[in-house]
Amino acid sequence: MIRGTVAIFSRDFKKFLSNPFVLLMTLIMPIAYLVVFGNAMGGAITGVPIGLVQEDPYLEETPLFLALSEALAHRAEPGRAETFQVRVFTSEASARRALARGELAAVVVVPSEVSNTHAVRLYLDSSEFATPALVEGGVRGLLVVPGTRAPLEVYRLYGEVNYFQFFGVGVIVMAIFMSTMMGGVLSLIRDWELGIIEGYLVTPVKRSSIVLGTVGSGTIKGFLSGAVIYTVVLGITGLPVPGPGTTLVVLLVLFMISAGLTSLVFFIAGRLKNQQSFAAVNGFLNLLLFMTSGAFYPTLGMPDWLRAFTVVNPEYYAVHALRALILRGQGLEAIAVDLTAIGLFACACIVLGITTFRRTLE
Repeated sequence: MIRGTVAIFSRDFKKFLSNPFVLLMTLIMPIAYLVVFGNAMGGAITGVPIGLVQEDPYLEETPLFLALSEALAHRAEPGRAETFQVRVFTSEASARRALARGELAAVVVVPSEVSNTHAVRLYLDSSEFATPALVEGGVRGLLVVPGTRAPLEVYRLYGEVNYFQFFGVGVIVMAIFMSTMMGGVLSLIRDWELGIIEGYLVTPVKRSSIVLGTVGSGTIKGFLSGAVIYTVVLGITGLPVPGPGTTLVVLLVLFMISAGLTSLVFFIAGRLKNQQSFAAVNGFLNLLLFMTSGAFYPTLGMPDWLRAFTVVNPEYYAVHALRALILRGQGLEAIAVDLTAIGLFACACIVLGITTFRRTLE
């Protein structure tokens, strides 16, 4: 009994040591969680874009307007970046348009004459989490100038959006990634280990067809998972059901991010040789992509080096597009950049996947 136990233990442990990549990933993952998760969650939100405008008709800059402009631009804790980035507008209409396009988190409208009937108006993009409360608290704290206490009227453009609803939109993207991993590329690696892929190569089927067929199948699986979770999220979070037009655009976003994530995971899987290695890489990839997507916490709360990663993170664009559609009720114009970024990302990964697949199986 002891001899058999030792033999099985020895074989299993040697098998573990024979794969240095998996061994390395087991050591890296705890550090990655500390660095990525620790910096992506709960950091001080800085660089919040705010529009400041004098109420129409504009005559001259009032003392309150000048005081707010100066105070908001330099509001920060010692040793930290400024909390707000102030953008001064010459008309209320242009400031409100910038807010509707998502360029600003809030707009502060200063009246020409402060009174109980002429209050400072604050328009908030309430689809975000933590940022609206931060802006409102900051503006309220600054509306006390020597000898004057200005009243404040707050308007939340998209109603009260709680954290459950804010996070629920991000869960849709997580569902697509998990479906892509479990139902798509993992089966490819299993076929690879069983020799099925080599069987494809002795047939007239082109290697590019194997890639496109696998990516296509994984895309459909991810899209169906995303559509199901999208319906569930609407039901359990209490979000209003969008109209038919918005729903079609949501489905378009789900399809495109499914294609993008499937292509990315396939490209990575093309360089791996077994399920253990893929599982190790997938855990790290899921952490990096999801935590920097803004699904959990606003990206403005991340350090600059981590926030820079969002530029190449397809999940960031997907979460941003879904929030614009579901929480703000916006249309294609508001998510044009997101769709372009996801589309380019998917095309690049497909091309890299085909190239990598050829090199690996030569």
